[in-house]
Amino acid sequence: MVSRPIVLVFLLVVLIITSQFEWKQQLVNELESTARSQKHISNREELIKDKIILSQEKMIQKLNDFIQNLQQQLLQCRGNNKTVHSSGASLTSYISDIRRQHMMDD
Repeated sequence: MVSRPIVLVFLLVVLIITSQFEWKQQLVNELESTARSQKHISNREELIKDKIILSQEKMIQKLNDFIQNLQQQLLQCRGNNKTVHSSGASLTSYISDIRRQHMMDD
């Protein structure tokens, strides 16, 4: 038969080899879990970035609408200003005509 120390050494070697397989399996499981977590985190980051981009696009659209509104108001003010100036010019010429006529009458 086989001597006792040889059997013990053999069992020890088997134990070491099987424990290494278990450690490797644990490491593989942990790495897979970490990879899944990182993928989940990166997916969430992408969703958050998309939401931020959509929010910024909405704000840009609102600002563009606001700018268009202000430009329309500016054009209206310029039109009103031209009307006032042209009315003022015709009033000035009317007053000048009256003064001329008054001077001629004197």
